[in-house]
Amino acid sequence: MRIDLRYVSSFTYDGQVAQSHNMLRARPTDNDRQRVLSYHVEIDPRVPVHSSFDYWGTWVDTFAVVQPHSRLTVAAEAVVETSPAVEPDVDATGPNDPMEFHEYLVPSPHIEWNGDVSRLAREAVGESVTYVANARAVVAAAGALIEYTPGATEVGTSVVDILEQRSGVCQDYAHVTIAMFRSIGVPARYVSGYLYASDSAQGDEPINDEITVSTHAWVEVPLSDGRWWPLDPTNQHDVGERHVKIGHGRDYEDITPLRGVYHGTSTSAGLEASVAMSRSGLPQFDLSPRPDLIGVSDQQ
Repeated sequence: MRIDLRYVSSFTYDGQVAQSHNMLRARPTDNDRQRVLSYHVEIDPRVPVHSSFDYWGTWVDTFAVVQPHSRLTVAAEAVVETSPAVEPDVDATGPNDPMEFHEYLVPSPHIEWNGDVSRLAREAVGESVTYVANARAVVAAAGALIEYTPGATEVGTSVVDILEQRSGVCQDYAHVTIAMFRSIGVPARYVSGYLYASDSAQGDEPINDEITVSTHAWVEVPLSDGRWWPLDPTNQHDVGERHVKIGHGRDYEDITPLRGVYHGTSTSAGLEASVAMSRSGLPQFDLSPRPDLIGVSDQQ
């Protein structure tokens, strides 16, 4: 499936900003189930963009605006070709040495667990005897523990608190699932991306071709052949051709879409963000420089 993707974020500061330094993670990854056909980034005010891969292997665009400005707009466009889900063989196994993935086995900034989480994971696995069955059982159990409720949590809500209130969004489903996996010795990592669906909680095929979506999250566990198996605990199915992966890490902290710092008289910044997806192409987006977005160059 060919999917066109457009990410736009705009910061409006309440005063002049002397300079800002930012990191953008918006380019879809290339892997065995998706291929990036094109990718383009524009920044307003216009500045050079430097690209590299972070420690986890996610593409990062880095840019600095060193002229005074009161607004910052970032636009990234990509065309991606995705493939249908490929289920592992029923007798597929996990890594021969789980400690090879040590960083995906231990607690991380947003993922810690207690004895209750471990108990829930062990109960989910029950008498399952295969790696694939165990993984599906954990994903199913995590999905049953949470009711999809936008606004019920924040970025920093802990796994224990999520389970106490039994509500959250896709990020929380992913964090709880990963905590359950890690608590029983199965490496698991957090994936950030987008789902071409009318409702990310249900994963339904959209009625209209062009839709506006939010960031989606799912998980991956390693297989013995070196591949990672993606699973979507929010929608309770394997990751398929309507999922577009941006990158992965230990948890949300490692894969935030846009992160930066600024220096100036501003004490706060308003953020507007949107993501559009389409199968037949998106209308051209104009990011022409506007005088009201750029500060006067002689102001310090």
